[in-house]
Amino acid sequence: MGKVAIQIFFSIAFFLLLVSRIRPATSQEVEDEEEFNYDPNGENGPANWGRIHPEWGACSNGSMQSPIDLLNERVEVVSHLGRLNRSYKPANATLRNRGHDMMLKWEGDAGSIDINGTEYLLKQSHWHSPSEHSINGKRLALEVHMVHESVDGRFAVVGIMYMIGRPDSFLSSLTQKLQSVAGSSERDTVAGVVDPRSIKIGSRKYYRYIGSLTIPPCTENTTWTIVRKVRTATREQVRLLRVAVHDVSSHPDLEYFPYIK
Repeated sequence: MGKVAIQIFFSIAFFLLLVSRIRPATSQEVEDEEEFNYDPNGENGPANWGRIHPEWGACSNGSMQSPIDLLNERVEVVSHLGRLNRSYKPANATLRNRGHDMMLKWEGDAGSIDINGTEYLLKQSHWHSPSEHSINGKRLALEVHMVHESVDGRFAVVGIMYMIGRPDSFLSSLTQKLQSVAGSSERDTVAGVVDPRSIKIGSRKYYRYIGSLTIPPCTENTTWTIVRKVRTATREQVRLLRVAVHDVSSHPDLEYFPYIK
């Protein structure tokens, strides 16, 4: 092999190695907490998310970032459209411990939601404790995000907030699986067939605004629908979600969370 051929060979090899190490750009939520966290003073905390990867720049520089307070001027209270136009159906799902939250990811076709004539397919649901959105500056005990995506890559998220009270029936159906996750180092746990229609929404009034995904890459132009009715879950249910992702360091007794009617 001549010198020119050898040089070309090594140039191609170096290029392929470089390409293989480039982090692929994606608008999807990051599915594990390896490179970011929620430490407000940490190097990889929210204030620095936009500096970790170029494709996460919106986390620092975006103009429509979520979460926000639901009394913000960006938010519209929608009361004239009736119930959300959902067409969900049962499908196989997996529970995934993402380190910062617990995600229920549907592997098959779990149906869709229609917003202003656009169909968004249901992809996954995950829980945040305490809630990410606030009402008049107050955060609640729990918030679930039902994440949908259209065929052209746009996102729509339905959010439901919970205060401490009676058990939530959907979380009750996942109790054994969540307990299994809490006692395991495995990242994924098969949840079997899960019907998203069992997630109670039951409100004709909801908040609507355009924001972003709430974890990297913080993709903007995400349509948010937050159900106005606050539902309930028990302290044990909220605590189990936190224990499952090994988050028991703050507010272990849940006394921090307000009771909002």
